Amino acid sequence: MPALACCVDAAVAPPGYAFAGDSSLSAPVPFSGVLPAITTTNTAASRWMGAPYFSVNSSGNMSVRPYGAATLPHQEIDLLKIVKKVSDPKSSGGLDLQLPLIVRLPDVLKNRLESLQSAFEFAIQSQEYNSHYQGVYPVKCNQDRFVVEDIVKFGSPFRFGLEAGSKPELLLAMSCLCKGNPESLLVCNGFKDAEYISLALVARKLALNTVIVLEQEEEIDVVIELSKKLSIRPVVGVRAKLRTKHSGHFGSTSGEKGKFGLTTTQILRVVKKLEQAGMLDCLQLLHFHIGSQIPTTALLADGVSEAAQIYCELVRLGAHMQVIDIGGGLGIDYDGSKSSDSELSVSYGLEEYALAVVRAVQNVCDRRCVKHPIICSESGRAIVSHHSILIFEAVSASSDNAPAMSAHGLQYFVEGLTEEARADYRNLSAAAIRGESETCLFYADQLKQRCIDQFKDGSLGMEQLAAVDGFCELVLKVLGASAPTRTYHVNLSVFTSIPDFWGIGQLFPIVPIHRLDQRPGVRGVLSDLTCDSDGKIDKFIGGETSLPLHELEGKSNGGGGSYYLGMFLGGAYEEALGGVHNLFGGPSVVRVLQSDGPHSFAVTRAVPGPSCSDVLRVMQHEPELMFETLKHRAEEFVQEDDGMANAALASSLASSFHNMPYLAATSSCCLTAINNSGFYYCHEDEYNAVVDSTAGGGEDEQWSYCCA
Repeated sequence: MPALACCVDAAVAPPGYAFAGDSSLSAPVPFSGVLPAITTTNTAASRWMGAPYFSVNSSGNMSVRPYGAATLPHQEIDLLKIVKKVSDPKSSGGLDLQLPLIVRLPDVLKNRLESLQSAFEFAIQSQEYNSHYQGVYPVKCNQDRFVVEDIVKFGSPFRFGLEAGSKPELLLAMSCLCKGNPESLLVCNGFKDAEYISLALVARKLALNTVIVLEQEEEIDVVIELSKKLSIRPVVGVRAKLRTKHSGHFGSTSGEKGKFGLTTTQILRVVKKLEQAGMLDCLQLLHFHIGSQIPTTALLADGVSEAAQIYCELVRLGAHMQVIDIGGGLGIDYDGSKSSDSELSVSYGLEEYALAVVRAVQNVCDRRCVKHPIICSESGRAIVSHHSILIFEAVSASSDNAPAMSAHGLQYFVEGLTEEARADYRNLSAAAIRGESETCLFYADQLKQRCIDQFKDGSLGMEQLAAVDGFCELVLKVLGASAPTRTYHVNLSVFTSIPDFWGIGQLFPIVPIHRLDQRPGVRGVLSDLTCDSDGKIDKFIGGETSLPLHELEGKSNGGGGSYYLGMFLGGAYEEALGGVHNLFGGPSVVRVLQSDGPHSFAVTRAVPGPSCSDVLRVMQHEPELMFETLKHRAEEFVQEDDGMANAALASSLASSFHNMPYLAATSSCCLTAINNSGFYYCHEDEYNAVVDSTAGGGEDEQWSYCCA
């Protein structure tokens, strides 16, 4: 039985946090840190989010396990070390990149692909299925060039292909697959015009294994016409609109009312048109999709069985069917519950998923005496989610310290109240003496409201209004009835980097990446930099409305005084969906590979985030002309005796255009190789060349690395 990355070995969650993965964890190893003061109430608190790729090391930092369960202890990568090396100035051996930061881990991506392939290979062998699995990656999940190129490279040994849903995606898929396995599928989905279909036919002419999947009935007319005009024999697929569907947001595209696909009546008309055109042998693939995050294998098997019946019917009608494409839907366990009751989880792992698919197809085809088809899936979320981590910094937090109040100040405060407010004050004080928390809450709220009313009519000063808040908070804190939630201000745009949270309420695991051996002393919500009330994160895994966090302190903390948090499992969709709300651009990006040596890594690519000029150009502004306008304005109105010379002012303005929109902008990174303080930075081609050349060599030939 092949080793599967969905098999999780023993791991322990950081105190106060829940981590979830593709399958349940075995009994945890005792954690050598301080027990949490604040824990989640969710039963998933003992599981990892993203297992088996992340754990907590002896320093209390989040570490990456690049090969999943097969990762050896010395191969783990300290995530804080990556952040420090990337963000530190070049004079200290860093790359001088600004946060927020996306850390991409190609090793994890490779492990996900191999695990999916292994799961299907095991299912096929154990069931004696008489064909093979051949997946494709839907590039819409993350169209980044290096992500797509990695998938083509890593998937080439087992003919892993690509799926495109638009003309630009088709162009990039064609280009990438030129370096892939010639048998890899190029599946063309989405609504199509004549140009799209012509491009897909050209791809077939270029010896790419291209399949045009019909989403609308009228597309077949264009395919027949253009294929004859260009003298290119196409391979055609049809997308079936199944009756099977699942509930919830991720199932909204399935069922009879789904957005895509053909009904059985429409499929029959397509078959007739192909037969009349002498092209029925071109129909070789059946595609369907019953929604993302399919919660159970029972629902999956139901949909696959229905589709397999349609497949067998197409064989009976004379089509030369070869492939059944089960679409996406392979879910991941965001919240650790491993439950079909949550839209953030699924009740199966990779192996169960593959077995359910293979058995369902095999059972139908065997009953119908139809040759077993090639099984294809479009599992984007399950492939890319784990390999990307968004790192951002909390720059400040609201304070819950109630102001000190002297006896004189208290008397002054009480004298300014109305008789009704004084009565509330006396009742609050009496309830506090008796220790009646609920009564205190009632009178505190009532006292605050009366004071607000007084302030509005001008009979209460601002100092007294502030004093009532401090007094009520102090009383409740003494009683233990108040556990205020802090607001942590983070150097991030939710709309740009976590758009699914704002748009559809998708929750992602968020956790500090260091100080995880320390007691989280407060609970907090995260507020971003945007001037928008929706720019906050106040819902978390497990139904929580706040997150256990540490106090922001000085340089005595690990991380040099900075407090870093990571959002995990966000490798699918978030980068493509992010916009430029408030003109905040995307994060900086680094690619990190595990390297030889204990706890070491190599950054093989580093890209600074978009500058202010870059995001201005997105909205059709011209930064160069804007700068010239401001420069001329400075020459007109700024005098030399103002303390700022025109040249210095112009230089300051130019820097503002060139820096990132986020706080504490630093200079852009110059992407040149450095070998400083044991840290090796290089381009990936150079890295691979060094690895190849040193394979089996002596220690003198080994290149430098960052060692723990």
